[in-house]
Amino acid sequence: MTEAAAPVPVAGVAMTAIGIAVVRARETERADRLYSDPFAQWFVDAAKPSFAERWDQLTPVLDLFYPARTVAVRLVDDRVEVAVREGIRQIVVFGAGLDTRAFRMDLPAETRLFEVDLPETFAFKEPVLTRGGATPRCERHVLPVDLRDDWAQALPAQGFRPEEPTLWVDEGVLGYLHRPDARRVLTTLDELSAPGSRFDLSSFAVDPNSGAFLALRRLVSGADAGEPEAAGLGADIEEWLHEHGWDTSYQTWAEQAASVGRPDTDGGPETRTIAAIRR
Repeated sequence: MTEAAAPVPVAGVAMTAIGIAVVRARETERADRLYSDPFAQWFVDAAKPSFAERWDQLTPVLDLFYPARTVAVRLVDDRVEVAVREGIRQIVVFGAGLDTRAFRMDLPAETRLFEVDLPETFAFKEPVLTRGGATPRCERHVLPVDLRDDWAQALPAQGFRPEEPTLWVDEGVLGYLHRPDARRVLTTLDELSAPGSRFDLSSFAVDPNSGAFLALRRLVSGADAGEPEAAGLGADIEEWLHEHGWDTSYQTWAEQAASVGRPDTDGGPETRTIAAIRR
């Protein structure tokens, strides 16, 4: 790992991928870890020199988000395992960032895992993985495309099969998209989902001007970040899913955190996960 560093996303939403890698690296070091991601530290080591003094700004923000964010990583791991156990062999990860599930999870070799994220994210990610000699355990397909563009056109060329059930994974990127863009992603997802497809999404209420979220917004958008526009899928998302042929159920954050042994973790007010299955 001594070669020149890959271009590091140090601004904009792409930089949040670095923060989540720090979270996963920190969790991996714990004796009571919820998961193990030996690749996360590779990304941290490759990125840190490019942040310079901004790394000291990133660290306290991560301290605020780490407890809940690391639980969220484990919860997605669990959903992937359940989906695979029940026969799903097609997974699409929106805003994949520096996700390494194709490398670190024991997925069946015939599983097709599609990672969708911005080109600048993969420009950093792929060289780091290559230099480290990482080998995916399943079929891994990279789609360097903005979700606000026509990402669905790129999927079939990479082997996506719309006639087969899909697990759609969103670890938070839809919450960054303006509401019309987020809804367009959901509409396309719905059109590509065969019966039995799954989509889990988080529903929560936050004050974007509260300490933690304001600090994150300023770190991503700069000190002069203005008032945020309405983002995410909106409060009526469960009704929308029902109307479009999805059955839903939900768990509160408290139930989910307790299920993985971190019952004291605060996921934020009114946080829950909606689990949707295509009829």
